[in-house]
Amino acid sequence: MERVTDVPEGFAQSADPVRANDYDSFAEEYSAETEDNLVNAYYARPAMLTLAGDVAGRRILDAGCGSGPLSAALRDRGAAVTGIDASAGMLALAKRRLGDGVALHQVDLSDRLPFADGAFDDVVASLVLHYLEDWGPTLAEIRRVLRPGGRLIASVDHPFVAYTIEDPRPDYFATTSYTFDWIVNGRSVPMKFWRRPLHAMIDAFTTAGFRLAFISEPQPEPAARELFPDGFHDLSTKPNFLFFVVEVPPSAAGSED
Repeated sequence: MERVTDVPEGFAQSADPVRANDYDSFAEEYSAETEDNLVNAYYARPAMLTLAGDVAGRRILDAGCGSGPLSAALRDRGAAVTGIDASAGMLALAKRRLGDGVALHQVDLSDRLPFADGAFDDVVASLVLHYLEDWGPTLAEIRRVLRPGGRLIASVDHPFVAYTIEDPRPDYFATTSYTFDWIVNGRSVPMKFWRRPLHAMIDAFTTAGFRLAFISEPQPEPAARELFPDGFHDLSTKPNFLFFVVEVPPSAAGSED
């Protein structure tokens, strides 16, 4: 699921964390705001696509697909894409965007995935893992549905972001939640994320059986400099998201079929 804006611009303490992360309540507005904005269209999505590389012919699960912009980009590059999301409202928008060419399923990432072992070559999880307190069960399921040699390409809030904007600053080495409001189309929407240190993220990947291939702190697309001059400077000089590529080791026989 993508980010509506970078945290410093949209951050405020949420007064109602009970309703946090209810994407069905603002799906249309959220999708419209993230379609062509700086953070999503010129930073998060291009970075994910760069890490994915040549995806022609690959079976890809978009975990937390939202309204489907990343799924659409992967499909247009020749991948066979399946999308899952917990929000029915977001999936309705994804269906409108993608038509019948992408299979879509309403699935909570905390639950068992409705796919066979080794069903996918890649899983992309764009800005979704930080909604989860415990990555363990989700990563175990993602590993299960990936073939030997398959990849998980994931982006999350940079662990330094929440640490620096909370007052007082929390224990960096603890996994803790933080709540805030996004301002979407002039409306305040409560959100809740989980912040964890870098070593805890890497430990979660390796405990689930992945091996770390790549960590990235990318820059926004150069074209954004002219389109969003103020935001570009901020985004290109401060930590925002952290990107990972982790791999399922090949089988003992060396097969990646």
